[in-house]
Amino acid sequence: MGGTSPDNKPFVRSAETKGKGQRYKLTSAFSNAGRGLFEAVRSERNLRIDACMAVVAIALGFGLRIDTPSWLAVIVCIGMMFALETVNTAIEAVVDLASPGYHELARRAKDCAAGAALAGALASFVVGCIIFIPPIMAFLAS
Repeated sequence: MGGTSPDNKPFVRSAETKGKGQRYKLTSAFSNAGRGLFEAVRSERNLRIDACMAVVAIALGFGLRIDTPSWLAVIVCIGMMFALETVNTAIEAVVDLASPGYHELARRAKDCAAGAALAGALASFVVGCIIFIPPIMAFLAS
């Protein structure tokens, strides 16, 4: 089930390995998660665009000296977008694995995952406009 990685560790823990008291090291969990995030950023154009937009939002936040609640909103939006795009990437990979040929349900699954990422992007855009437009307008007016 699942195959092994280059270091002969199973990619996926099975019900047998979970049930026999084998511990899954926290360091392995973080390592795998980091590898997954790196792979998603490396392979997905939209995630690289999101990363660039995150840098712009952070730079604007510092430049415009936004308040703490605004920083929290920016951080939540950045985290949400990375999470949504990464889950979208994972869903697309699993659907491609399960259904290499065209299937209507595969298309629907991929479209729904992409739609979730789009909804998050639109919400983040609105939050960014609410946070950044007033201080930008004030700066331009002065």
